[in-house]
Amino acid sequence: ARWHAAGGGEAPPRAGASARPRPVSPRLRRLAEGLLDELSRLPSPSADAEPTDLDRIRALCPDWPSPRPAASVSVSAARLEAAWLGRAVGCLLGKPVEKLPLTGIRRLGRATGNWPPATYFTARGVPRDLLAAYPWNRRSATTSLAENIDGMPEDDDLNYPLLNLLLLRRHGRAFTTDDVARVWLDELPPGRTFTAERVALRNLLTGLEPPDTARHRNPFREWIGALIRADVHGWTNPGDPAAAAGQAHRDAALSHTANGVYAAMFAAAVVAAAAPADAPDVHACLRAGLAVVPPGSRLAGAVRHAVRVAGAHADFDSVVDELHSVHSPAHHWVHAVPNTALIAAALTHGDGDFTGSVSRVVSGGWDTDSNGATVGAVAGLLAGSAAALPEHWTAPLKNRLATSVGGFDGIGFDTLAHLTHREATRPCPSPP
Repeated sequence: ARWHAAGGGEAPPRAGASARPRPVSPRLRRLAEGLLDELSRLPSPSADAEPTDLDRIRALCPDWPSPRPAASVSVSAARLEAAWLGRAVGCLLGKPVEKLPLTGIRRLGRATGNWPPATYFTARGVPRDLLAAYPWNRRSATTSLAENIDGMPEDDDLNYPLLNLLLLRRHGRAFTTDDVARVWLDELPPGRTFTAERVALRNLLTGLEPPDTARHRNPFREWIGALIRADVHGWTNPGDPAAAAGQAHRDAALSHTANGVYAAMFAAAVVAAAAPADAPDVHACLRAGLAVVPPGSRLAGAVRHAVRVAGAHADFDSVVDELHSVHSPAHHWVHAVPNTALIAAALTHGDGDFTGSVSRVVSGGWDTDSNGATVGAVAGLLAGSAAALPEHWTAPLKNRLATSVGGFDGIGFDTLAHLTHREATRPCPSPP
């Protein structure tokens, strides 16, 4: 009310501050900073059920997984290549429809007979009035529509796994949150950061240290950013969801709190469970993910609900409609709670099948490219090798990834698999 009374407007519905026609006044900016500080001092009614400290998280999780002996389970380079490729495919499928409303995504897919999407989106054959009503994501259409794909274009959903690969190469799996901060300061272009990561990087540059980097004037700290950084932690702890979740926690704590951290831990644990050659089915992998999330948290409740709904409906559009009716009124489209729920629903309903899973999650809207990336990585692992992924998904990538992360531009997914395998098999001292 105070913000509105001072002339402040509503948040843009589908983008961030850059979507505003002009910057706010210095007076409104000072008011916003003061309100954020005031809000941060308010007691949280969910604090007891949703801690951020890892020891408190563990204490709330009755089924926390037992640690595996070092090197007792391994992951092959072939599975890791499928995971990297799957992550890229799912991200690329979701890129042109990111930020579009659910109705628009459905209408665009159906206009070309590609619903649910069984291949990449195309503008060919889409009526002009429909394209005008639901324009493709302006930053992605030139590189991610079927007629434009020429290798895997740059995306933050691939940049962060590359950064975490650098992190492990420099500091090993016993890295600290301070090590994550150093890698960001050294290697992360600020113009490639968004929401919580951009705020955390700004906070680092002003002299704040973790965990204050996640808390100070950071209204995005429970959004999806930490989740999209989590896959490498699962890949390098095959068969050990507990170690993967702990590793993801140390990474996430730089920029996120509570449910934002749990989303990363959940994803890392799911990926770790899916990594070995003798991995269980996707449903057991999802249960491994839930085991590292406080059961009384909003994220755990949303995932449990999503799995139930996915099991109750044969038509996935009906699953999506129910999830949107529950979560869209209460959450931003980039919040970790609804997006993690959609990831769990798609993997459940797709039963781990690659095309079925990535198609379902992107068809569900919200953060389409990020959700597609996470689901594609899990389903890729379960497929077992690059050859097991349908060629119409992987061939357009041309085994080439574009990125602004130094030293990786143009790298092949087979090379990334080799580098990741090296980190997964490197002896690891106990974490701090």
